[in-house]
Amino acid sequence: MKRIMITGALGQIGSELTGKLREIYGAENVLATDIRPSDDTSGPFEILDVTDAQKMHDLAKDFGADTMMHMAALLSATAEEKPLLAWNLNMGGLVNALEASRELGMQFFTPSSIGAFGPSTPKTDTPQDTLQRPTTMYGVNKVAGELLCDYYYQKFGVDTRGVRFPGLVSYVAQPGGGTTDYAVDIYYKALEQGSYTSYIDKGTYMDMMYMPDALQAIIDLMEADPAKLVHRNAFNVTAMSFEPEEIAASIRRHIPDFQMNYDVDPARQAIADSWPDSIDASAAKQEWGFKTAYDLDAMTADMLEKLKVKLQNA
Repeated sequence: MKRIMITGALGQIGSELTGKLREIYGAENVLATDIRPSDDTSGPFEILDVTDAQKMHDLAKDFGADTMMHMAALLSATAEEKPLLAWNLNMGGLVNALEASRELGMQFFTPSSIGAFGPSTPKTDTPQDTLQRPTTMYGVNKVAGELLCDYYYQKFGVDTRGVRFPGLVSYVAQPGGGTTDYAVDIYYKALEQGSYTSYIDKGTYMDMMYMPDALQAIIDLMEADPAKLVHRNAFNVTAMSFEPEEIAASIRRHIPDFQMNYDVDPARQAIADSWPDSIDASAAKQEWGFKTAYDLDAMTADMLEKLKVKLQNA
């Protein structure tokens, strides 16, 4: 990667990925794009609606991009509320990004998700290759996206790569409409109110990953030797699997009086119940050396430390 264009650069992942890539490859070599303006002046930025194929192509060509990182998407809970918008944005934007990559010879990355699995998928140690019959629009988009990326690799030789991210926890970006967002919001509420009311029921296990590990996974995969990649789209990755009571217990090691309550949201609970409890990331480890640095307690300690500073300076 030398010249990188990012779509959805102001989103949950993109907002941190942009900075990380600029640190590594140079600010002038990373073009951030999003549908809304940015206050970040650390490097080049352009307004882009990813459903505008011509503008996407032109921006990539004019910038001289050799890598496309397509991060723009509507997340799981929001996609269920607006399924047609989700299809048009998630699939239309992906096709446009793949076409630009084909036409301009760019390496390509887009994230998939554990949402690509469904209730008929094995619930524990979910294999890399398994049954994928999701029951959400977001999940349908992700399965279709994985297949489409495979098609562009096999048919056109586009160097497509991707991972199936679990829930991502970050102190930088605010929750953005995902089912796993409770694992971000709980840290804010712990510091601000000393309590949290979870919309996900106790005993509901979901895979999670701290954002620094997620960013490193993207970089490691994109820098990996293509000859060693068997799967490409998309690798299972995970750092931890926990249920709400476990994250509450981790927080109480720092805030002993923290209180956990429940008011379960049936819609988001149904999505969570359709996903695996834990997934097997052995293919990613074997093919490109995937690894993580944070477990639940290490993540909690870092989240609370960083958020305390953030909230004090707000």
